[in-house]
Amino acid sequence: VQLVESGGGLVQPGGSLRLSCAASGSIFSINAMGWYRQAPGKQRELVAAITSGGSTNYVDSVKGRFTISRDNAKNTVYLQMNSLKPEDTAVYYCNARIKTNPVLYWNDYWGQGTQVTVSS
Repeated sequence: VQLVESGGGLVQPGGSLRLSCAASGSIFSINAMGWYRQAPGKQRELVAAITSGGSTNYVDSVKGRFTISRDNAKNTVYLQMNSLKPEDTAVYYCNARIKTNPVLYWNDYWGQGTQVTVSS
């Protein structure tokens, strides 16, 4: 199973970016999917998550600015980031809880990370 992220980059404060993460490989089922971020010198934190049914949750600092969504047919999760601030600068990681076989347990898989830099 692979998670491949795209969409990071450099943006000015107040700007927008859209991150994508596509899961591929031997996938039986995907449960929750989410985005984490890690800034230099800080712990990795959950930014947003979405269940297979579409329920979402966000860290307080991004509520009203970020929107997580998913396309179950494409095994893809998105993060639309608006009104970006310098404190949003971090490496963003995609996470998915996946079963590769109906009799196995759920396992967590991670993307390689994509850099988001918010700076003027």
